[in-house]
This record gives sequence, C-alpha cells and structure tokens, in this order.
Amino acid sequence: MPSIESNASNIEQAPVSHLYTHSAALTDQQVLIVGGGHVGLSFALLLAHHGIASTLLEKNSYPTISPHDDETRSHYLDSRNTALSRRTVQIYQEIGLWSELQSHACRIDAVQISEQGSFGRAQLNKIDEQVESFGQVMENAWLGRKLLLAAQNEALITIIDHANVTAVEQQATGVKLRFNYYNEEEHEQELQGSLLVACDGRDSTVRQLLGIDTTTYDYQQTAIVGVVETDKPHNHTAIERFSPAGPLAVLPLTDPDGDGNDDYQQGYRRSVVWVCPTGEETQYLENDEHFLQTLQQAFGQRAGTFIKAGRRGAYPLTRVLANKQVQGRCVIMGNAAHTLHPVAGQGFNLCMRDAHVLAQMISTQVLKGADIGYPTLLKRYEKSRQTDQKRVIRFCDAVVHGFTHPNPAIKLARNMALLAFDKLPNIKPLVATYAMGLKS
Repeated sequence: MPSIESNASNIEQAPVSHLYTHSAALTDQQVLIVGGGHVGLSFALLLAHHGIASTLLEKNSYPTISPHDDETRSHYLDSRNTALSRRTVQIYQEIGLWSELQSHACRIDAVQISEQGSFGRAQLNKIDEQVESFGQVMENAWLGRKLLLAAQNEALITIIDHANVTAVEQQATGVKLRFNYYNEEEHEQELQGSLLVACDGRDSTVRQLLGIDTTTYDYQQTAIVGVVETDKPHNHTAIERFSPAGPLAVLPLTDPDGDGNDDYQQGYRRSVVWVCPTGEETQYLENDEHFLQTLQQAFGQRAGTFIKAGRRGAYPLTRVLANKQVQGRCVIMGNAAHTLHPVAGQGFNLCMRDAHVLAQMISTQVLKGADIGYPTLLKRYEKSRQTDQKRVIRFCDAVVHGFTHPNPAIKLARNMALLAFDKLPNIKPLVATYAMGLKS
C-alpha cells in the first residue's frame, strides 16, 4: 500500500519562528534531533514517553496551531496521505497519541492485488487473518498537525524552527551542533548534546556534513499522488493494481466529517498513488479528465467509476540508502537513512520501527545511568535493524521490478505466484504479519 513520505514542509507554513523549552528530564544528557517532519517529531515524542529530553531543530517555520484546528476536513479532494501499518498504530497507542489521530484515520479491512490484463489476483481479509485491521490511512496534514501540537505541549521537547544546521563536531563525550537561527534576523548558535539523530530527509544536511555517502538508484518513475472520489463506496478496501506503466494503489479514506472507523460512513473518498514513467507525469497533473480516464482504464470497475479528482503532486522516485546509519555519536534515521519506493507503503512504517527501537535502547541506558550516545550502543542499534530494513528494501524492489518486467514468461510466473499466494495455506498470514510490521 503505497504512501509518499513527508517532511515538515507538508505542514502549513507560517513566517514566524518559535522556541519551546523543556523542564527537568530523567537525565541531564541531551538528545539533539535535526529534522522536524513526521519521523523527527514522532521520535521526540517517543523519547519524552520514556522521560528523556530532546531538542529538535527544523529548517522550516512551524505554524501556530490550536487543539481545535482542522477538526473537519477543509480540503475534500486536496490532501496527501500515508498508510500506517498496524505496528505503527500500536506505537502511537503506546505514547498515548492514537486517540488524537484516529478521527481522521480510515482502517483497511481488506487488500486486493491484481495485474491489468492478467488472470492473477489475490485478496487479504481481516476476518480470515483474525486481525482488527491491516492498518489505517491518514491525511498527512492531520498527522503533522497532531504530532506538532503534541510536541509543542510536551515539556521535555525543545523545538527550534527556522534553523539551518551548518556544522557538526563530534567530541569524546558529546556532539556539538552549529546552526543559523532566524528570528527577525539571523543568529549563529551552538548546541551541545550526548547524541545527534538526523531525520532531515532524503537530501540530509547532517549526513552530508558527516561525510556519509549514499547508494542511489533512479527508478525512472514518478509518483502522481492525490485524492479522488468514486461513485462506489470503498468498504475499507485497499486495491493494489499493477499496470505496464507501474504500480497503482487506491486506498480508502474517511468522509469529510465523522470518524473514519464508523461503520455508517459511505466512504467515497480514496487516496491514489499512480506511478508512471518519468516524463509522462505532466499529462496526469494538468488534465483531470485524462487522469480519471487513465485510472478507469487501469482499474476497470473494481473501485466503481472515478468521478472527481483533486489537485495532484508529482514525486520522482529514487532509492537512497545511507552507506552507514551510525557514525560516532550520530545516528541517521528516516528518509535520511533509507528513502524507498512507495510501493506497498513500507517506508514511513519502517522509519517508525527504527525510531521505536532506538528510543527503547536509549531508555535502557538512562535507567542504567549510562551514556546514551555511547558509540558501541549505537552500533548495536544499527546492527539490530539490519534484518528488518534489508527485508523491506528487497521486497519493495522485487515488487517494482517483478511487476514491470515485460517478459511474457516472467508475467506468467508472477500471475501464477499471485494465484498461489491466494490459494495456498499459511502464506497469507506470514505476508500479512510482515506487511503489518508485526515481525521485525
């Protein structure tokens, strides 16, 4: 179930800077976080849940928000969305945030997988797999607002926005961070911490300052992301459809008002991620009718008739992997560590599992009275996450390349594999467990 990850730029911007300070924590050791998108904010909240203070720096200016902002959807067909796995939902439940998020979340009860013009198809159903749901789909704007509001109201989190990091200096017992802070005029400042965690996106400034190289792969594809309306209710079903151009996903969304998990909702809004060869995206961005016709041709009537389309965005798809995720007292996390293809919607959920594991390991150090930035500990974190990360990366690439290969023999093989997946016992529960992020 695809999703396009977001940084703080997805949250509506305001021209003023803000500084929020924290009170006493369980330890005097400071965690510095660079990058205040969804991953950076979530990691800060995970640390606060364990009683650990952090300072978060974000290059953009955050908006001033209140708890009552955007209680209903102001942009019916104008939003980007993320599929949250069952494990990610559990993490937000753990830190007490899910009750604030769930009103804009639409659960996924079933997943349908098929290929255009082929016989192979498969379906996952929550009743058969005996789960509450396979995950939830949520508007990025809502998730960003709620994470920011929670962080601003958390005494253990210091937020400095409109701050550009200019230098990172590693020392024997800490990390020094220099940055330019804008508040009517520019100021150069320094921060000292025991540990630095960089969540500053695919083009990470911290990663570059540390001299950490990346391995990149250009898929030569562009994702068209937006929201559509159909004449047929979604019934909480996610549809993954593979076409010669690339994968296409249509995910269920909440109605304009009301709880996305209420059974009474009709549910005609759907999130769309349409992957096309780079260079062809303009025709899908500028012409609503052509975009809807293309979706209809690829989908048939599985989702009903596509009747409306909102504003869409185009995102070139490149896999970017940091060659190492730990250097001294610095950890590379989120898209800075691994930017993945959005097929199957695994990217953000993988980042959340990384953040959860590191927060737990830091908490254990605090309880022992030990150094939270101890390089050996951070290397242990890096090693502990390799199996999960490599499995997700391999899976995403296998799906992308396997379902776009034009060879007739490969096409026959993948359709036979879909049928086998649908019919053979014990395969679905294993795949569903991995997709929900419950085995890492």
